[in-house]
Amino acid sequence: MPKFLVTYHGGSGVPSDPAAARMMRDAFASWASSVGAALVDPGGPLGLARTVSPTGTTDGQAVAEIGGYSMVEAAGVAEAAALVIGHPFIGRGGTLEVSEVIDLG
Repeated sequence: MPKFLVTYHGGSGVPSDPAAARMMRDAFASWASSVGAALVDPGGPLGLARTVSPTGTTDGQAVAEIGGYSMVEAAGVAEAAALVIGHPFIGRGGTLEVSEVIDLG
């Protein structure tokens, strides 16, 4: 079954308040449970990036800011997108991009 990379963009980030962070983790766990076996990698938040190019590297800069990721399996991109409609990250003002991982094998 095809795999899809779900990248997290924008949103409010990880809260510093422990109670708010716990609520965020609980909401994610609830969503993950609802998706079940289709969630093949829960992923996680991402920190600073280093961009590597033919001209060198830059610290803390990226072409597109990605705050986190997950990986799901689905029959197609529409089904994969449907799996993340109820994702709690959207409720925190973020957006999710769903991209098919191309199998070169």
